[in-house]
Amino acid sequence: MAVQRKSTIRKEKILKAAERIFAQKGFQETTISDVAQEAGVSDATIYEYFTSKEELLFSIPGETARKGKEVIELNLKYIRGAANKLRAVIYHYLEFYQREPDYASVAMLILKQNRKFLETKVYQDVREMSRLIVHVINEGVASGEFKPHIDPYLARSMILGTIEHMVIRSILLGKPQNLLDFVDPLTDLLVDGLNRERGAMGWNLKINLEPQGEPPSDKPAPQPKAKAK
Repeated sequence: MAVQRKSTIRKEKILKAAERIFAQKGFQETTISDVAQEAGVSDATIYEYFTSKEELLFSIPGETARKGKEVIELNLKYIRGAANKLRAVIYHYLEFYQREPDYASVAMLILKQNRKFLETKVYQDVREMSRLIVHVINEGVASGEFKPHIDPYLARSMILGTIEHMVIRSILLGKPQNLLDFVDPLTDLLVDGLNRERGAMGWNLKINLEPQGEPPSDKPAPQPKAKAK
């Protein structure tokens, strides 16, 4: 048991080192020796866990996605209302990317550009995490909180697309500096579009067709009398 635990810790250490080096140098420029030096192990030790540099890269999001999904699912159990749950999910994504900039760089600038990654089991773990958004939106539709004809997959694309855009700008341009500043504005904007309409507002007009003052008389107006000569 102790040996297995030690092996797990070493593997996690290698993955974290790879994450830092890939974020700093990019995938093509990084070598296994770079990762080994960062992790404080030999090249041979890395090959005990990963068959190639590409497998090492693809393994980085796996445990992160699984743990992230477990955390979100646990938190959602104690939150009422689909809108509040959606806010919690958005917070989790932005807080994580704010706290883990190296992971954000690897995920957004390297993995998203690699088609082979889409064929891996790890990518399926990442997708499972994003499915939580679909579940929350479907819950809101079922409860009547959200509009009945909302496409949950389109809504998820809008949410994740906006988050990814902000994260990439933060990585490349340094703006926004604090992703958490956008949790409430982003959630409010999305929820406004998802919320079920409570009935259209109408005009309440009262038209008074009666003239003001004394009603006009039907008699002709008196003519002025002629002056006596």
